[in-house]
Amino acid sequence: MIRVQEHPFDAGAELASLKAGRSGIGGTVMFLGSVREMSEGAEVRAMTLEHYPGMTEKALAEIEAEALRRWPIDASLIIHRHGRLEPGEDIVLVITASAHREAAFEACHFLIDWLKTKAPFWKLEEGPEGASWVAAKDSDDAAADRWKKPLP
Repeated sequence: MIRVQEHPFDAGAELASLKAGRSGIGGTVMFLGSVREMSEGAEVRAMTLEHYPGMTEKALAEIEAEALRRWPIDASLIIHRHGRLEPGEDIVLVITASAHREAAFEACHFLIDWLKTKAPFWKLEEGPEGASWVAAKDSDDAAADRWKKPLP
């Protein structure tokens, strides 16, 4: 399931809802990403995330579908916020659940790596010196590259 929204989410309630009625789940992994107060050594007072509605949901659905092809996932959830967020606010929630923990861990890690590099969001950080767009990071690309290996 994919949701792109401006309003905050309750990670605990989302987890409970995802697991409700699914007794075959043996392992659940949850990643919660939040706005940091420092980025690249500079103070962050706020971050604005922009996206193109429709295009963003389609891209996230494709990323989720790829995870479902690669691992035996019983349930998954991706929530990504947009709009202006302040340090400490949650940006993204990814939950994966499977009969076995290894699949849940790997699928969650894959989803986060690919969200960082393939999801069409643009981030504008505001600090004491003004605002600047966040550039793609080589370290994020390197993390995502490991998932480009063909499936066995």
